[in-house]
Amino acid sequence: MNLQRINDILSHDEKCDVFYNERAVWIQGINSDIAKVGFVDNFEEKNVPISDLYEKN
Repeated sequence: MNLQRINDILSHDEKCDVFYNERAVWIQGINSDIAKVGFVDNFEEKNVPISDLYEKN
């Protein structure tokens, strides 16, 4: 995923399915090329490279 797409997701109310390592996440914020994400399936949070995030169609 690229920074522009993440900004689009964060600035709109649309629901987007974003994944990291086959796990659904929500993007809590971004800092340069790192995104802070929360995992949908538990309370874990992690900082990950934005390039490792992806959407499933």
